[in-house]
Amino acid sequence: MSPTRRAGQPVEIELKYRVIDAAAGDRYLAADELGGFRPRSAVRSTQVEDRYIDTADGAMARAGFAARLRQTAKKTTVGVKSSVRRVGTTNVHRREELEGPADRTAHPRDWPPSDARSLLLEQCGDAPLVEVVTIRQLRRKRILELDGTSVELSLDEVDAVSRSRVVGRFVELEVELVDGDEAGLTAIDVILAADPGLVPADTSKLQSALRAVAAAEPKKGKRAALLSPLDDDFGTVLLPSLPPITTIVEAVLAEIEANGSPDVEPEGGADGADSADGADGGAVKDGAEPLPERAVTGETSAPAGDAGASAAGGPERTDDFPAAPARPARQKKVKVADAAEETAERERPRLVVGKTPGVVADDHVAEAGRKVLRFHLARMIAREAGTRSGEDVEDLHSMRVATRRQRAAWRVFGAAFRPARTKGHRTRLREVATRLGAVRDLDVLLEAVDVYRADLPVAEQRALEPLLAAWRIHREDARKLLVRELDSDGYRRWLDDYAEFVRHDGLAAKPVIPTEPHRVRDTAASRIQSAYEQVRAYEPVLRWADVETLHELRIHGKWLRYSLEFVREALGPESDGLIARVTALQDHLGLLNDADVSAHLARDFLVEHAGSLSDIESHAIARYLVSREKEVARLRRTVGRSWRGVSGIVFRRGLGRALAGL
Repeated sequence: MSPTRRAGQPVEIELKYRVIDAAAGDRYLAADELGGFRPRSAVRSTQVEDRYIDTADGAMARAGFAARLRQTAKKTTVGVKSSVRRVGTTNVHRREELEGPADRTAHPRDWPPSDARSLLLEQCGDAPLVEVVTIRQLRRKRILELDGTSVELSLDEVDAVSRSRVVGRFVELEVELVDGDEAGLTAIDVILAADPGLVPADTSKLQSALRAVAAAEPKKGKRAALLSPLDDDFGTVLLPSLPPITTIVEAVLAEIEANGSPDVEPEGGADGADSADGADGGAVKDGAEPLPERAVTGETSAPAGDAGASAAGGPERTDDFPAAPARPARQKKVKVADAAEETAERERPRLVVGKTPGVVADDHVAEAGRKVLRFHLARMIAREAGTRSGEDVEDLHSMRVATRRQRAAWRVFGAAFRPARTKGHRTRLREVATRLGAVRDLDVLLEAVDVYRADLPVAEQRALEPLLAAWRIHREDARKLLVRELDSDGYRRWLDDYAEFVRHDGLAAKPVIPTEPHRVRDTAASRIQSAYEQVRAYEPVLRWADVETLHELRIHGKWLRYSLEFVREALGPESDGLIARVTALQDHLGLLNDADVSAHLARDFLVEHAGSLSDIESHAIARYLVSREKEVARLRRTVGRSWRGVSGIVFRRGLGRALAGL
């Protein structure tokens, strides 16, 4: 006789599958029948945020538990779950679960009494609790029923969040027994196991999220990586003594991994039946009793990682998270990584610059260029560490901007230097800028798609994933090439030589005679006027200009902007308004170019993958393509306003006054 579950029992019995084909999950959620079960309710969506908590040394994980605070629109609850026991050779998972009310602003001692609270305090004592990881889920679920047995089918889109940053995403399909006979789950398991779009989830959501955090967080123990204790009173005193987030995550993950493979119950055996029915010494009957007992005996085991799956002959992991190595190996790796980062930090050239380049009208052109190069090289160096780590895309963005400014400075001031002495600097700078640009351009594409799909239905969002996945792969490939460049000995030697060049006045400057124009006040006006002439030349064709022509205008606008920006202080306050107008035109044309590139790449993707995309995916990507084409058309129609800002009489008079002041 198969075991049964009665509603309200603190036992969670469910099937867990990792979704590798988004269409598979949606198909089961919308199905009219699954293993004989039929829908009893409509699909409902719920946003859930779980903050997993533990002590800094992983006391809860060591005892075989996971504790989380769940925040919904209505309330906050605390949940404590034991580790998983798998039933026979099936994918049915069973574990005890306790829940109770909680308050995220108070210490657990001050929460309302509950079995979950008591167990949490028993295992952790007075040790401060920290947030190990946050898991956000969009849960789409419905109730299915067959002959008195009810199950809840849910499709969970999971974001693993660390320090307000999403570090991993995956989708799980779960079927939980709500009430009735467990045999119903076995029938559904047969169907799901045969679907190539699903694989059994051999790790818990918490374990997968911790692996994502361990892979994404920086290895250096910086203060910024400290976790905030849940208890504000304790936090004031204990925050400085808490280890970095990486150390805490690795401690918890190591405790989970150390527990080995899940316990296996005999399928339909006495232990399984008694556990569900409450007959084996009060395993369920006495509410919270089985959980503390398992903690004392140490018999609880956590969800298995890759080793457990391989030993059981199960499928290989297919999620995006790297497997966590054994703890000693990880510690060794961290030490090596820290040493490398510290060495790089020591060897990185240090440049002292002000808030602006500081170019004045009487500067020699070469020294004005050197000031600009030194200013933006310092900014580039400052963003290098963040670009390497990949924590914040804005570091890479800023580093790319700094390289662009330097390349523009070489174009504006390069004639004042000896070409043979500076060719190596310009060449390597171009290579670095190219590597940075390859990654940044894909960031822009991905950000645009995220904005576009933010308000779309969930199914439409999921249908865009093939396009996003392809772009993410290209980005990762480009990032590997970038990091390889930054790690190369050639880059380090170039950076040292380049820093020496920008530090020392007169180095590699062309000799000039006294009567030759060589100061900023002698040359800036003609240079700026020449750049403006190139922009004004587009006036007759602007009304009919195609995208390629407007892209050329954008490039000429960029040179005008940089020609003004680099000598801003010499031009005086009048230049601020001029630069703002040119920037507005450049930004407008930049958005047009981004939309055009997105449209072309989306079209290329549709053509290349026409045979492998579902109709839903093809239509969703096609709609995105059309939206980009419409955006290109809109930006072409509205370029006139930005154009008049730089072609009108107000700009021309302002430019004349600024140049007259040199």
